[in-house]
Amino acid sequence: MIKFSEKIGYGFGDMASSMFWKLFGAYLMIFYTDVFGLPAAAVGTMFLVTRIWDSLFDPIVGVVADRTNTRWGKFRPYILWLCVPFGAIGIMTFFTPSFGTTGNLIYAYITYSLMMMIYSAINVPYASLLGVISPLPDDRNTLSTYRMVFAYIGSFVALLLFMPMINLFSGNDKAMEAQQHGWFCAVGVIAIMCILLFYGCFALTRERVKPLKEQQNALKDDIKDLFHNGPWWILLGAGISALIFNSIRDGATVYYFKYYIDEDQFRDISLLGIPFVLSGLYLAVGQIANIIGVILAAPLSNSIGKKKTYMSAMVVATVLSIIFYWFDKTNLTIIFIFQVLISICAGSIFPLLWSMYADCTDYSELKTGNRATGLIFSSSSMSQKFGWAIGTAITGWLLGYFGFQANMVQSTETINGIKMFLSFLPAVGTILSVIFISAYPLTEKRMKEITLELQHKRDEKL
Repeated sequence: MIKFSEKIGYGFGDMASSMFWKLFGAYLMIFYTDVFGLPAAAVGTMFLVTRIWDSLFDPIVGVVADRTNTRWGKFRPYILWLCVPFGAIGIMTFFTPSFGTTGNLIYAYITYSLMMMIYSAINVPYASLLGVISPLPDDRNTLSTYRMVFAYIGSFVALLLFMPMINLFSGNDKAMEAQQHGWFCAVGVIAIMCILLFYGCFALTRERVKPLKEQQNALKDDIKDLFHNGPWWILLGAGISALIFNSIRDGATVYYFKYYIDEDQFRDISLLGIPFVLSGLYLAVGQIANIIGVILAAPLSNSIGKKKTYMSAMVVATVLSIIFYWFDKTNLTIIFIFQVLISICAGSIFPLLWSMYADCTDYSELKTGNRATGLIFSSSSMSQKFGWAIGTAITGWLLGYFGFQANMVQSTETINGIKMFLSFLPAVGTILSVIFISAYPLTEKRMKEITLELQHKRDEKL
């Protein structure tokens, strides 16, 4: 029986990761174009290049973690060792040097690449913990739910407070130097919070599941086993598609509110004396709705199965996203309502994905006798990176194609393009995700058989 404190501790890890991940998804593109001063197309190319490399780095982390043996376990030590570098490099990613356009672009390539590598080095082992805290699918579903709830709480806090903190640290000064200082300091606050949360995750969790045999396979054998894992390929495609959906919507939100809605008209929005920005509220409301989706995922999947729950959520998200295109900028109420509905759908699928990756680990161990937990879970992080790489690259390139000019009044063509980023373009990702997941073979009945067979083998070993 997993203690409540351990469920909370496991949630702390993704709360920390998601605070930075959401800042990257929602604000890094507009930071690079409107604050850092880089062309949108160049930023799109940078995201694609750096994230493709970083995605390939994830399996390396998984392989190394599988072969790590310490008194703290295989995966927990990385959370302890890397939480401070994670925060420090995150801060430097949002620092604006004075190296000129070319020099700043090189600096962006270097710092963002390092940030994504350190993200992989701490997040892949963290994700792999789900496979070794408990061998029971029900426990994993519960832990996955806690993970996603805390992830969205972290995202909610970061997205709600980030712009107010920028305004605070910049003194509400729109001068570029003041804005750069505001962004840098605001990220510093988030970084400190992330470090403390990672420490909590390390302290409160334990590793219990031992492999049938200690990791002695050659790397080529691990990769061969992975490539023959059919359910893994399906989840990889579904995960990439789902992240394309998320990354396009999140990455274009601030552009949508800054240039289409004209959120400067709504500067008087405040709560408890704290002034908020409309785009930040929109994103934060989405995180609350994501949490609702996460909470609904477990009872729905227990009732109708993970696969049907996933497919239903993505079909509804597709329809709602397409309708979103026709909303007038004065229809703020309906825009926020649809954000809630779409975000509930999006929130419900990710705990299912994490739980299904754990199932893939058991499936692989039964077939091969080799439990490459880190390598398999690294693919989940890899699918995130590929999805965000493709989604953000598309956003940057199409902004350039639609004629976007930072901090200027946009043309009708550009505005229509920005509207598509929250409607037709993310709908492509949801459709692809449905197509992939429709082929997923590990039903609840099959997983019960696999769990019993693995338990029988472990008992024989004892």
